[in-house]
Amino acid sequence: MAGGRSSIPGHAEPVISASFSPDGCSLASGSGDKTVRFWDVSTETPQHTCTGHRHWVLCIAWSPDCRLLASGCKSGEVRLWEPGQSRLLASSSKDGDVRVWDAQLQRCLRVLTGHRQSVTCLAGAAPTSSTAASQDRSVRVWAATDGAMCRALQGHGHWVNTLALSTDYSCGRAYDPASGDVGHLADKRTDDEKLAAAKKRYATLLASSGGEERLVSGSDDFTMFLWNPVKGTKPLARMTGHQQLINDVRFSPDARLIASASFDKSIRLWEGKTGKFVAALRGHVQAVYMVAWSADSRLLVSGSADSTLKVWSMRSRKLQLDLPGHADEVFAVDWSPDGQRVVSGGKDKLLRIWRR
Repeated sequence: MAGGRSSIPGHAEPVISASFSPDGCSLASGSGDKTVRFWDVSTETPQHTCTGHRHWVLCIAWSPDCRLLASGCKSGEVRLWEPGQSRLLASSSKDGDVRVWDAQLQRCLRVLTGHRQSVTCLAGAAPTSSTAASQDRSVRVWAATDGAMCRALQGHGHWVNTLALSTDYSCGRAYDPASGDVGHLADKRTDDEKLAAAKKRYATLLASSGGEERLVSGSDDFTMFLWNPVKGTKPLARMTGHQQLINDVRFSPDARLIASASFDKSIRLWEGKTGKFVAALRGHVQAVYMVAWSADSRLLVSGSADSTLKVWSMRSRKLQLDLPGHADEVFAVDWSPDGQRVVSGGKDKLLRIWRR
C-alpha cells in the first residue's frame, strides 16, 4: 500500500459498503445517500450512479461471473443491477425469512423459514446448502435442492452477527493466486469452461481442508463457534477471547486461518481447521468493523472507528502498514483480487483506493 492512495468523492452521505468485482475490473459502493455507484478501477472514475432505493444502501454483493450486483437497503428492498447470466440470489430480512430468487426473472423461487427473529447475515453460497444467522441466537442450514431445513446450530447466548464459510473465496472470486489468472470476462473461455474452473477451485480448496467445509459464526456474546454445517449440530470448537461483540469473521482464501474483528479494538487469528487461538493483532484505538484478506492469504487489512486502516503481516503476526487518511470512521474495506489495491469507505462520504 506504499505505492500511493487516492480519494474518490461522489457519494453525498457515508459510504457503508464497498466491494471489488470478482474479476477485479470494477468497484461498487453503497451509501446512505440511497445510491449504488459503479467505478472503473483502472481510471478510478465513475461509471454509473444507480438510483431507486428509498433508504440507506446497507449491503452489496457481486455474482461470481461479475454480471450482476445485488444491493439491499434499510427499507427492505433488494435491487439488481447490470443483469446477465447469473440466476440465483439469496436475501435475508428482519421478517426472519431467507428468500431465494431467480435474478433474471426477478421472481422468488423459495422461502426458507425457521428463524424467529431478524436474519442478520447469510454465509457464502455453498453447492449443497444455504446458511443464515439470526438475532434468535441460532444458525440454520437448508438443503439447496429443495429448501428443507437440515439443522439448527445453537449455542450462542446473544445475536449472531456474522458468518463465514471456509470455501467463500473460491466461490466468490475469479482470481487464482497460484496461476495469477484473474479470469476477466473478456477472456475467450465459454461460460461452461468458467463454471468448470470455479468448480475445480472449490474442489481443490475443499480437498486441502480435509474434504469438509467449515463454518464460523460470531456473536454479540463475544464468542465464535466453528461448525461442520453438513454433518452435525455440535460445534467443533468454541472460540473465546474477545472482550466485546464480534463484527466480522473471515476465512483466509487458503482456509488455514480465521480472522475476527471486534468492538474490543482487536483482531484475533485462529486456526481454520481447529478454531485454536493463534494471535491477537492490536493497534487500533477504537472498534474494528471489518477485515479483508489478500488473495495469497499473506496479508490482512482492517478498518476501524478510529478512522484508519491497518495492514497486518501473517508471517510476523504484526502491523506492517498504518493507513491514515479518512476523516471519520471506516465502515467498509475490500482487497482487489490481484492484490494490488485496497478500497475503503467511511463516514466521511469518501471512497479511498490504496495502491501497493
